Amino acid sequence: MTVKSDLQKAIAASEASKGSYAMMGESTEDPQAKQMYNIMKSDMDRHLQYLNDRMNFLSQNNNLNQQ
Repeated sequence: MTVKSDLQKAIAASEASKGSYAMMGESTEDPQAKQMYNIMKSDMDRHLQYLNDRMNFLSQNNNLNQQ
């Protein structure tokens, strides 16, 4: 496994989690649960931003990609 493949797997898993939180938030009638799922979805957005930024940094600064 490489760092890039690990990041790709983490991004895919995070996207799936974000989608699950969104669906759960939409399907519940409980306002507190809805708010909790929306917060968790927002947390996942920040998490994904970090992972994507890391992937971009890796792609731009990896010497093996420069050859």
